[in-house]
Amino acid sequence: MKYAIISDVHGNLEAFLAVMVATKKEKVDKWLFVGDIVGYGANPRECIAELKKLKPVAVAGNHDWGAVELSSIENFNSYAKEAILWTRKQLSEKDKEFLKKLPLIRTTDDITIVHSTLLNPEKWEYINSTFQVHKSMEFQKTSVLFSGHSHTPITFWEPSKTKGHVRMSTDKTIRIEKDYKYFINVGSVGQPRDCEPKACYGIYDKKNQIVKIKRIEYDIKKTQEKILTAGLPARLADRLEFGE
Repeated sequence: MKYAIISDVHGNLEAFLAVMVATKKEKVDKWLFVGDIVGYGANPRECIAELKKLKPVAVAGNHDWGAVELSSIENFNSYAKEAILWTRKQLSEKDKEFLKKLPLIRTTDDITIVHSTLLNPEKWEYINSTFQVHKSMEFQKTSVLFSGHSHTPITFWEPSKTKGHVRMSTDKTIRIEKDYKYFINVGSVGQPRDCEPKACYGIYDKKNQIVKIKRIEYDIKKTQEKILTAGLPARLADRLEFGE
C-alpha cells in the first residue's frame, strides 16, 4: 500500500494540482489529508472540490474549523484573520458542511493523522520541542502519525518501549523501524515555511516501510496574482516566493 500525505493546502490551487499530478504518477493507493484545505489562498472552493475527488481519509485544520466558526480565530494574526473572514464569504453551504464534518483525529491502517497534536488537538498547538512530541506520543496507539500545522517538514521518533528519548531529524527519507513511534510533519502544499517555496508533501510506502518528503514546483506567480486580485493581503502573496 502506498499513501500520499498532504497538508496545509490553504486555498492554493496551483500547488495542490501539481501535487495531485505528482502523486497520481506514483500510483498512490490512498490519500491522507491532515488539515487546512482553506485559508490564505484565493481558491478555497476549488481546492475543496479537488480534495473531494481524492476521497481521502481527512481531518480538520484550524483554518478549516475557523472558516465554519467551529474554532475561534481570535489568536490568528491579522493576515490569517482577514483571509478567513474573506474565505467564509466564498464558501457554499455544501463546502461548509464538508468542513464541519471533518474530525480532529483519524486512524487508518495503523496510521494516525492529526493536524496539530494528539494532546488537546482542538487547541491547535505548534510542536516546538521534543517534550511536546513525547506528550502527544503518550496518546499515539499507532507506529506512524502524520501531522501538519507548522508548514515545516520534520520527523520525531521515540522507542515505543523506552519512553522519553525523542529524537528529531529533517531528513527527507525516513525508514520506519520496528518498536518505534514516529511523529512526521509533512510540511505544506500551499504555503511552505522552511525557506523552500516548492510545494511539499509526503509519500509513505508501507510495504517497504519508507516515508519520503518530496517537493515540486508550481506556478507561484499565478497564485500570487489570484491573491492580489481577490483583495487579500499582499503579504500572503509575497511570502510564497520565499517559502516563509
